Amino acid sequence: MSKIFPKADSVSFILRPYKSAVTKHANRLSYENGWQTRFYDHIIRDDAEYQRIADYIANNPGNWRDDKYYGL
Repeated sequence: MSKIFPKADSVSFILRPYKSAVTKHANRLSYENGWQTRFYDHIIRDDAEYQRIADYIANNPGNWRDDKYYGL
C-alpha cells in the first residue's frame, strides 16, 4: 500500500486531496489542468538551508528572461 499512497506525515499526503478537489472544481469551470506533474517534498533542516531556498525563491523571477520558455 505504501507504494501507492504517500506517507501520512508527508506534504504529498496533504496535497493529494487538495489538488484533487481544486482540479475537479476547475474542470467544472472548463479550466485546463495547471498542476506541476512532479514535485518532491523536502524538510528544511537548518537556517542555512532555509536561507538558500528563500534566496532562490526571491531571485527566481529575475531569471525569467533567461528561461527557454520566456517569450512563448
